[in-house]
Amino acid sequence: MLILKTAKIEISLKDFGKVTGALLLLASLIITIGCQGVSTASSSTSAGQLGVTPNTLSVGNVAAGNSGTASGNLTASGATVTVMAASTNNSRFSVGGLSLPVTIPEGQSVPFTVTFSPQTTGAASATVTFASNAQPSTTAEGLTGTGTAGSTHTVDLSWNPSTSSNISGYNVYRAVYVNSCGSFSKINSVLNTGTLYTDSAPTDGTSYCYAATAVNSSHEESGYSNIASNVQIPAQ
Repeated sequence: MLILKTAKIEISLKDFGKVTGALLLLASLIITIGCQGVSTASSSTSAGQLGVTPNTLSVGNVAAGNSGTASGNLTASGATVTVMAASTNNSRFSVGGLSLPVTIPEGQSVPFTVTFSPQTTGAASATVTFASNAQPSTTAEGLTGTGTAGSTHTVDLSWNPSTSSNISGYNVYRAVYVNSCGSFSKINSVLNTGTLYTDSAPTDGTSYCYAATAVNSSHEESGYSNIASNVQIPAQ
């Protein structure tokens, strides 16, 4: 077994912050007085819409017996939207990153993650459906992923600890490298509390980029560390 080691990744936890906001809804009552009597009518609040991006979320290649993740976003428009449930029609795909029910203020977004856990090789697809009080009441997104043969190689990563205070741990991200780094996906299923990580599921013959982030006790995540680019995995 060939083990590839990257250069150390130094992490600096920068620009942690929170954005908070409030939305105040005003309801009005209209009273009409006529010759024949009195009628009242209250103004109705239009249902919001729930959007999901991207339209199709690809997890990419994942070695059979392992798991890979990808991230998407839910956005409320027109009014505040509450998402009550999320489910997929394929057990190899699962949805996480949401504490349901979750309320999304108008014009804002919340992220979610999809985990793909293939048990065999080959392409797979699914649909994730979000149920909410929006109009329409369900919003769907396509999911794709490909199970590949287990890798014969691993990649050992290490980095210097963050100098910021209240660090709970680190996340590790990987992207396919073709001339440049592609879209990064988190590859650790739980927060990594140390400064070492082994990627046990790279695809043979593929080049990757790796980066890490630091997460503090308030669940705020830093930007990417310096990126280890074009880490080449041998074909055999």
